[in-house]
Amino acid sequence: MGKRSPFTPRSQIRSALRKLWLHSRERASAIRRDNYTCQHCLRKQSKAKDREFAVEVHHLPGVCNWDEIFRVIYEELLCPPEKMTTLCK
Repeated sequence: MGKRSPFTPRSQIRSALRKLWLHSRERASAIRRDNYTCQHCLRKQSKAKDREFAVEVHHLPGVCNWDEIFRVIYEELLCPPEKMTTLCK
């Protein structure tokens, strides 16, 4: 087993952001606003047996710049330990 990297891998950050997104109020609000209906084909979400159909929420083009998001996370939140200190509450 190799030595652990001192930095959090992008895949772990991506996974945490996806989990946050899937449970976000903003995502739920978009689904409710569109009445659980696909805005492309106008098919409504269904959980009926043998007719299951799920809708998803997507960002409009140009809304998310993932490279910039990762850059800010690494620079501001997951900065090097030299830029951090340990304190009591």
